[in-house]
Amino acid sequence: MDYGFSRMAADTPVDLISKVLEQQVLQSAQIIEEQLDAELNKLEQMDEDELERLKEKRLESLKRAQQQKQEWHAKGHGEYREIPSEKDFFQEVKDSKNVVCHFYRDSTIRCKILDKHLAVLAKKHIETKFLKLNAEKAPFLCERLRIKVLPTLALLKDGKTKDYIVGFSDLGNTDEFTTETLEWRLGCADIISYSGNLMEPPFQTSKKPGTGIFKIEKKTIRGKAYDSDSEDD
Repeated sequence: MDYGFSRMAADTPVDLISKVLEQQVLQSAQIIEEQLDAELNKLEQMDEDELERLKEKRLESLKRAQQQKQEWHAKGHGEYREIPSEKDFFQEVKDSKNVVCHFYRDSTIRCKILDKHLAVLAKKHIETKFLKLNAEKAPFLCERLRIKVLPTLALLKDGKTKDYIVGFSDLGNTDEFTTETLEWRLGCADIISYSGNLMEPPFQTSKKPGTGIFKIEKKTIRGKAYDSDSEDD
């Protein structure tokens, strides 16, 4: 005779976890539904004048955002540009709140790798100006900013150097870092508007940090020694 003991058996840990998760999902859905209902009720209770003011406020916000984009474009934002000399550097930095400047050398392979990623980010993050400057043409500036390793990214805010990205050590220590990784690093410096989670660097999982080949070579540029973070061909 079946006394129902099979139906009265205790739930397994997996069953308990499933029930807890199901309850949490239902509670979250209920909270979201309540919030939406509250917003809808608020809109329904507004009169025509209030709705018109809300509409005008939204349009004004969009207008300011569009005007800001036009100002950024006028200052050279939205594209990855090379400046001809160190004299131009000071004016470029003065005109913009956030600036990323890549100090490079043509013979350094890793500088070319960095160029590709910076060109993408310049279009995505129009709020920041992205520049490049040949270190051979800027001995005074390199001395002033203490730039000794190429490539180096100087990150400037309000005309002052806030941070540096030297080589690829902050980017997973690999030549195959993603654009998202560089974007995350710039976000950590608060030099771009980063929407991701700064606590979770998007390093590639397919390649462990430290597996890249790094060789230091010394070259003299107008009497100044630079360390190159590039590998030989």
